[in-house]
Amino acid sequence: MIQIDGSSNGMALNDMLQKNISVFSNLVTASQNYLSAFSRYSNDFMIPYLIATSYFNNVESQKLWTVSPFKSVQSYMELLSFNLDLIGRSIDGCLKAINHSGKMEIENAIAAMFNTFFCSEGEDIEGFLVRQAKMMDVMANQYPQAIQDIESEFGFHFERGDNKKIVETDRFILYQIFPTDKKVKVNDNGKPVIILPPYVLGANILAFLPHEERSYAHAYANQGIPTYIRIFKDISSNEGVQVMTGEDDTLDTRLFCETVKRRHGNPATLNGYCQGGFSAVCNLLSGKLDGLVDALITCVSPMDGTRSQGLADFLKKLPQRFNDLLYGTKTLPNGNKVADGKLMGWVYKLKSIEDESPIAVFYRDLSMFGRQNGDQVKISKTAAAINYWLNNERNDLPLAITQMSFDSYNIPITEDGTLPVKLFGEKLNLKRLKEKGIKWLICYGENDDLVEKDTALAPLDYIDAEVTAFPKGHVAIATSWSHPNSACALHTRFGDKNYRGPVRFQLDLQNELQEEKS
Repeated sequence: MIQIDGSSNGMALNDMLQKNISVFSNLVTASQNYLSAFSRYSNDFMIPYLIATSYFNNVESQKLWTVSPFKSVQSYMELLSFNLDLIGRSIDGCLKAINHSGKMEIENAIAAMFNTFFCSEGEDIEGFLVRQAKMMDVMANQYPQAIQDIESEFGFHFERGDNKKIVETDRFILYQIFPTDKKVKVNDNGKPVIILPPYVLGANILAFLPHEERSYAHAYANQGIPTYIRIFKDISSNEGVQVMTGEDDTLDTRLFCETVKRRHGNPATLNGYCQGGFSAVCNLLSGKLDGLVDALITCVSPMDGTRSQGLADFLKKLPQRFNDLLYGTKTLPNGNKVADGKLMGWVYKLKSIEDESPIAVFYRDLSMFGRQNGDQVKISKTAAAINYWLNNERNDLPLAITQMSFDSYNIPITEDGTLPVKLFGEKLNLKRLKEKGIKWLICYGENDDLVEKDTALAPLDYIDAEVTAFPKGHVAIATSWSHPNSACALHTRFGDKNYRGPVRFQLDLQNELQEEKS
């Protein structure tokens, strides 16, 4: 007589029920976190879009009454074609990102189904969904939290008093940056450097993670170089910033250079990063810094924006009617008009829509975590800090300063080396730097898709300058290569061509100065 073991069958049924519940629970959790995470990525893109739509409607409500109906229809048809091209590129980029991410998991999903149905060893459907739920929890909860938590480590944090305020104007504050390495003493008799950060991207990218030894500004200070940085005051609460002109920028820089020269007895090196480099060149060409600055360093700086294969081409494709700063201008409560920094950042996303659409960015980050393929996903401080910067460091700009950059991307440097902007009513010609004996180091990123090589090296068509090529992209000099032990450390020579990093360039200038004095 055969007996059926009811207890064994009951246990098997119970295990199966628990497994099914676990599968369903993890599926629901993963789906919820997926939607939550994706909505955050979508909002980051759509909020500037809604702002842009509002500005567009305001401007067009005025223009429609001053432009003929035929021209308006023609412009709108061109805009439609422009938008359809953006949509097509966006879809193409999204499909590529989804396909790349899907390849990483589709084999795992098929294997999990096989293992479940045939009771084989290895990850089953339950294990697969548990892993997916963990990964989506990282995307929806852990990653955003890590981005917020890095705030205390990212940037200068001048409120802590680690660096010294030297002098200020209605627009800027000049700080001296002290070494994070307490063993290093500042050489007060050395050659000082004054760093001009980018306007839109903010200064904090130049103090990426100071206590991880990844800071552009501290790369100078930790070599004992007297290091200063010009900090842009908050535009929302300072009317002087809101109405600032290129002339104000130059005169404030002159005051800072005079102050630094008195403190150290030596002329300064002016060091501009990104847009700060263009400002530095304009300041020098105005003649207002004569005798105060004898060397120049520009890093990933757009010298002639019309040579850009990305942003300049994007602006050329935009119908002429809409290539106007008015569409990016907002009015503050006091009536002053400024350029919207969030919208400026959004334009850069549109330029590279294949890689910067919400879907493309979401699946790129998902792939980053999926590659780890482990129970404990590690979120690097670098990824967190980069995203904190992207999410929080977009500054509104004075219209006059924005107009200078706008002109540089729409009007080329002339054949004789004259820039498309003026200061104090005078033309600015690059050849003046040679006449004044200004030594110039131009640094660029080999894979920079924001300020391409041709854009950064445009001055070489008119004057001689030393060139240093860095691997990677636009912010790598401030993030990857600012570490003293990196392959392209800023205080070293590197590469097949024995390039000088910007800190090495400054140290060599300082050594030459000391030799002359001795």
